[in-house]
Amino acid sequence: MSAKLSDIMKQAQKMQAKMAEIQDQLADRIVESTSGGGMVKVQVNGRQEILSILLEPDVVDPEDVEMLQDLIVAAANDALHKSQEMMAEEMKKLTGGMSIPGLF
Repeated sequence: MSAKLSDIMKQAQKMQAKMAEIQDQLADRIVESTSGGGMVKVQVNGRQEILSILLEPDVVDPEDVEMLQDLIVAAANDALHKSQEMMAEEMKKLTGGMSIPGLF
């Protein structure tokens, strides 16, 4: 293996280790989104895992379950989007702004 290829492999290993470190850190970072004027709150971590869904009692109407479902979906999708943006920003720091397909 040439010295140049060896250097590239070492750099790739360093980047992979740094990516794993960032992913671990993102697991501890939480984003929140609301819908229905704050009646539905969804928290998501940097790994795009939904951590909690909080509902204000007033939003629970047995006569209008569809509205509640829509509010939950809206808040969850927005929170997941925020989490993805947070991950992309952290990965850009790692790659120096260079876009690497499949990285994020």
